[in-house]
Amino acid sequence: MNRIRLYTDENVSKAVIKGLRFRGVDVESCQEAGLRTFSDLEHLQYAHNHQRVIFTKNDDFLKLHAAGNEHSGIIFTNQQTSIGDIIKGIMLIWQVLDQEDMLNHVEFI
Repeated sequence: MNRIRLYTDENVSKAVIKGLRFRGVDVESCQEAGLRTFSDLEHLQYAHNHQRVIFTKNDDFLKLHAAGNEHSGIIFTNQQTSIGDIIKGIMLIWQVLDQEDMLNHVEFI
């Protein structure tokens, strides 16, 4: 199985990133990539070019998906989802789906 690798936008807390890494998930933040102030489309393109599924709380990424922009996958949750629920949800996706399953696909937590 080709495990998904994640990319997070600026709306994702460091606690989520740390919790996922602790559990063995490959996560890159936009801050680490030097892309903090880039547009949503640029984040989506960067993640796609680096074969990373983007995790976000920003519904603009759902609009980009609906507009037909290619991507390596989007995991979306709303602003109210707790850190624990986010980590549980992503871990379930990480254990069940692989990189190919996520291509141009959206999962909701």
